[in-house]
Amino acid sequence: MSVILTVVICSLNGAGRIGQALDALDAQTIRDDLEILVVDDGSTDGTGDVARKRGLTVIWHEPNRGLSAARNTGMRAATAPIMAFIDDDCRPVPQWAELLVAGYGDDGTGRDVTGVGGPVVPVTGSGFMARYVERNNRHEPLELELTTSQALPYRFLLYLRNQWSSRPPKPRRDVYSFTGGNMSFRRDALLEVGGFDERFRFGSEEEDLSRRLRRAGRDRLVFLPEACLSHRFEPTLRSVLRRNVAYGRGNALQYRKWPGVRPTLFPWPVLVAMLLAASIWFWPLAVAAAVSPLLLYPGGLKNGVLRRTPEAFLDPYLQLTQEACENVGFVRGAWTFRRLERA
Repeated sequence: MSVILTVVICSLNGAGRIGQALDALDAQTIRDDLEILVVDDGSTDGTGDVARKRGLTVIWHEPNRGLSAARNTGMRAATAPIMAFIDDDCRPVPQWAELLVAGYGDDGTGRDVTGVGGPVVPVTGSGFMARYVERNNRHEPLELELTTSQALPYRFLLYLRNQWSSRPPKPRRDVYSFTGGNMSFRRDALLEVGGFDERFRFGSEEEDLSRRLRRAGRDRLVFLPEACLSHRFEPTLRSVLRRNVAYGRGNALQYRKWPGVRPTLFPWPVLVAMLLAASIWFWPLAVAAAVSPLLLYPGGLKNGVLRRTPEAFLDPYLQLTQEACENVGFVRGAWTFRRLERA
């Protein structure tokens, strides 16, 4: 019997966590219709052995080649017409695969669906960083409104709205790009555009893929809120900020690669830095710099006051630091890719 969905798990030194992801896949309601491939991207801890003991196909990279290259390896080895990607620390709900496959069916629009994805829900530990990540989930899809305009004023208005508005959960909808930990695509569409750009080792590879799919006319990506999975990890300040630097580098690669893409630089770290610099001559500006994050990132105030979570008053300062790290990553990446040929 032929399989209908290939699930690719890319892992680097994930021996201690991939077992739970594989357990969750074994519990899928359509397990017999699944092909599971593990791409061991240069691990040194026996990650591949964990999967081989379960009788799964393991493809090993030596040396480590990055997430995009690992996904492309899985794409080339897959045999199903639809393929999904999850991370080695994620656990999908039992109906996840069945929901993804059903998402490709006819919904009355007359338009073929190229990709189906779902939410990534962080399930972390008990420390402050763990609770911070759960309050400020970055694993959200990019909405179609981003395709309206690349103009900086428009993008700034979207940024402000996301900071200040409290929007209810959205139903099934078309989106611009998925988060990489929970996404699936028609395999022929991925092959048509050449898979993932392997210059994106981590960060922004999903958005770059979406741009190329749109250029090929394979632009319908459907987000299913019920096709969720949990992302189980123990965040540290260092790991979170390193990811932000990587995201900034990925944004810089997109800026250098795609004509018309604007620089992705966050304004509030620049504003606060300017206030601190000017406080040398006018000291009250130092007070303004210290207080301003509470107003620039109002989620901390809302959680601190309305939900009676005092530690949430620190969230704006960490958000400011994260955005500053993304700016640093962008500047470094813009210099690294300064001679990149445009798409």
